[in-house]
Amino acid sequence: MKNIKVLGPGCTNCRLTAKLITEVAQECNTEIEIEKVESIKDIVSYGVLSTPGVVIDGQVVHSGGIPAKDKIKQWFSQP
Repeated sequence: MKNIKVLGPGCTNCRLTAKLITEVAQECNTEIEIEKVESIKDIVSYGVLSTPGVVIDGQVVHSGGIPAKDKIKQWFSQP
């Protein structure tokens, strides 16, 4: 199971990113635990200055804008 955090203040792009990640995980039959992190202090602690940001298993894999579906699929194909 992958632990995923979507970093952002709750904006539309952040919500769409979380929804897209959930959809792709289902398509890839990947179990995920998704959490939204909306505290600016917590977001900055990851070094993310542009949201939405995505953290998978403690590693920042994306920041700024909605990630492409193909990019998300790559996250799930890596061990």
